[in-house]
Order: sequence, then C-alpha cells, then structure tokens
Amino acid sequence: MTDVVALGEVMLRFDPGEGRIRTARTFQVWEGGGEYNVVRGLRRCFGLRTAVATALADNPVGRLVEDLILQGGVDTSLIRWVPGDGIGRTARNGLNFVERGYGIRGALGVSDRAHTAICQLRPGDFDWDAIFGAGLRWFHTGGIFAGLSETTVEVAEEAMVAARRHGLTVSYDPNYRPSIWADRGGPAGAREVDLRLARHADVVVGALALAGTHPGDVRVGADEVADALGEAASRVPEASVVATTLREVSSADVNDWSSAAWSAETGFVTGPRMHGLHVLDRVGSGDAFAAGLIYGLLAGVPVERALAYGTAHGALVMTTPGDASMASLAEVEALIADGSAHVRR
Repeated sequence: MTDVVALGEVMLRFDPGEGRIRTARTFQVWEGGGEYNVVRGLRRCFGLRTAVATALADNPVGRLVEDLILQGGVDTSLIRWVPGDGIGRTARNGLNFVERGYGIRGALGVSDRAHTAICQLRPGDFDWDAIFGAGLRWFHTGGIFAGLSETTVEVAEEAMVAARRHGLTVSYDPNYRPSIWADRGGPAGAREVDLRLARHADVVVGALALAGTHPGDVRVGADEVADALGEAASRVPEASVVATTLREVSSADVNDWSSAAWSAETGFVTGPRMHGLHVLDRVGSGDAFAAGLIYGLLAGVPVERALAYGTAHGALVMTTPGDASMASLAEVEALIADGSAHVRR
C-alpha cells in the first residue's frame, strides 16, 4: 500500500561542495528532481509510504539513480526502464550540476537533461487506473515534468484526470524553469500549460507562478501577497488550497523565509516567519515545503498548521547539502514550537 505517488524526472545531481563547477576535480552525487523530492521528503521525514513514477535509461548511471532512490525509501516499482544504446543517442539519464553559492555569489544550476528517457513518455505508458485503484491517497506532479516535452504534458494530464476519477487528492507545482521553456514558447507557453494542468488540481503549491501575465512577471512585496494569491486562486477555481513559499534574500547564505496560503475555508493565512535563516543549500527547499504541506493536509490539520509543517521542513532542508530531506519529524515539530516561529493569520 502506498500513500503518495509523484510523477517526474529523477536526475543525478553533481555537487562540487564549497567549490565551483568549472574548477571542480571531485563531485558528490545525489539524486534529485522537483516532483521526486516531494515524495522523498514525505517518506524520510514524515514516514508516509511513497513511490515515484518515472523513466530511466537502463545503464549503470540509471541503476545508480535507482540505488539512491532506494536509499531514500521511495518505492521504485513504477520506474519504466528504457533500453540504452551505449552512447545516449536513443535514451539517456538527466544530470544536474549545482553550486550552493555563498555570500555575494548566488547558487548556480547547470542541467543536462535533453532527450532523456522520461522525455519520451507517452500517454498509455502507465496504467493509472491500476495504480490509483490500489488505495492511494494523493498524487503530485508539476511544471518541470510537464515542460520536458510535448508528450509529458499529455502524460501529466492523463495522470491527473485519472487520479481525480479515483478520488485522490491531486497537487500541482508550476515550478517554472526558464531553461526548460526556452524553446517551447517561453513564459507564455509555461503559463498555458500550467493553467491547463492546474485546473485538475485540488492543491497548487508555488501558486505565485500563476499570478501576473506569465511566470516570473511580478515580484510580490509582503503587502501584495494576499492579492497575488487571490489572483492565482481565481485562475484555478476548483483548487481548494493555493500556497506559496516567501523568500527575501540578504545573501546566498542568509534568507528570510516564510509561506502563505489561501483556501475557501480560511481565506488568506500565513505561515511561520523565520528571519535571518542561515542557508547551506537552498535547492529543494520549495519541494520540502510542499512535502510538509501535503503531510499536514493528509493528517487533517488546519491549513495554518499544514503551512507550519511545510515552512519548518523547508527551512531544515536548507541546512543540509543535496536536494533530499535529512530532517526528522521531531525536528520539524520542535522548530514549529519554537517561539521564533509563530503561525500568524
């Protein structure tokens, strides 16, 4: 039995530690991916049973990614293995090189993910009725997966429709990446796909990407968040919750960190506000927020408490290297209980 399934790409992340990609002689490797990070956090921190639906080229690199997924406790039975040709002409696995940044030097990501096995997924490749009919509770996907190819959009929509048909709660994260959309319509193309898919979602995280004329169009000040979330909610009227992280960057390693949400039940609410949060590695913090939010909503707690789980989990993930969560539920709850992290309406 599985609680949550995510649909998305899992890449091999290369981390030069405190150094730079262009001068590195050694890298530490991790697994990571926007949608996968959510179920990895739900498994390792929050103890839910999770799986990832993805595709990998069947070669030693793909098997390394599988081994890393297994170490994270995520079920690998939904991986589609695509035969490789030895040089990656027909199918390959995605790579992601990431610098953490420090002080005045921001984080840097250099992905190498074109023509990967997952880009070739087609509708019908997964038997969603069989998958979703096995007691699942939640399905998650996002704009990174949808943006990989024309067919991944169709696969995401097929899965979301099937999940709703089987009574699962569905979440979607626009998670806009300019590099993915550069040759596929740019921000306008991303917005079109986001609205197409988010209308099938009950919960939208990263919802500020739906405000303005296109993703990244507006920089939202603290006094504008409520209106921006209201605008996003108006574009996905079937969603019961729209949520977002809020970040102000003093330097690469010091951020102010918070969150906010809108729901029909509560209206606009905010999460804990953490000022001067020290950051080791911010990659994956938004996915960690989504994991905590989903955990709270599955547990049936109020939206404010679910926001607190997401905010605290995201903060803790930024204190460790790699995309993946190394936090425990006890640490998350202790951070929520700390007097410096009050939940405010």
